[in-house]
Amino acid sequence: MLEMETDSVDGLDLQLLSALAVDGRASFSRIAAVLGVSDQTIARRYRRLCAQGGLRVVAMRNASRLGQDQWMLRIRCAPDSALAIGEALARRPDTYWIGLASGGTEVLCLTRPRTPGDHDELLLGKLPRTPNVVEIRALQLLHRFYGGADCWVSKFAALTDDQIAALRPAEPAPGPARIEPEDEPLLAVLEQNGRAAYPELQRATGRSESSVKRRLAALRASGAVYIDVEYRSEVLGHPVVAALWVTAAPAALHSVGEALAGHRETAWVSATAGQSNLAVTALFRSTADLYAYLSGPLGGLAGVQHVETTPFLRQVKKLTYPMPR
Repeated sequence: MLEMETDSVDGLDLQLLSALAVDGRASFSRIAAVLGVSDQTIARRYRRLCAQGGLRVVAMRNASRLGQDQWMLRIRCAPDSALAIGEALARRPDTYWIGLASGGTEVLCLTRPRTPGDHDELLLGKLPRTPNVVEIRALQLLHRFYGGADCWVSKFAALTDDQIAALRPAEPAPGPARIEPEDEPLLAVLEQNGRAAYPELQRATGRSESSVKRRLAALRASGAVYIDVEYRSEVLGHPVVAALWVTAAPAALHSVGEALAGHRETAWVSATAGQSNLAVTALFRSTADLYAYLSGPLGGLAGVQHVETTPFLRQVKKLTYPMPR
């Protein structure tokens, strides 16, 4: 269980974030009933977390379930151009989790190209022609151990098992994970606001409200789409964010990945093809805690051969939209 040390949020705020991680579209009344407070209290806390904590609820396409490739890009560039390159990447719909690292000389970026052409256009077209880009390393993601629909805030264990069960949405039997062309207007709205009301979704799609409800439930049940939550980790007392590039012995790759996924500090863990075979995003209360993690839980894992650490200087984009400067 994680510890929270902050004056910005309290236990109820943490429970609200955790409830949204279980079901980002749960009504305020349902969350309030589960947490034992009033609807007005939950609505007020939600608005404050949005304003002060960067809280956003958005729909995400599940690339692994849809059979789409994902890549982590490490773009080394001149220090005075890193922010401009990061912001240009942030405006693309196929990028997320963009940050400046290595003292501002490296841009880290996750991409989810929807077609091979999108991938080629970015890696073979735009980026190589971008001024001040010195080097591009592209690591293909092979297997996700943690992240995506698994939200880091759940590691605070702020909800009981009964509360989680009461919040989990009832969904139809899962079908094939597929997004149809007629789903695009629906997702266009939800990718900006995952809590958009059904009348708004009805207007955007031209479908009946019952049809929208059924289709969204089917997309979520199949795993093609999930509702994700973003927020500023510093409001939970963890302002230090670092990317860790871990090289594990091939025979230990899966066991190391599973162990890393269980660490309280890790928010995202994936096996990759590239110079390192595991990529990790981890969050800490301080640089001293980062050191303690590197020299303790991570350094003590059997099978770990090498670790490169790149602390984030600034996050430019999280999920589906550029973060405010």
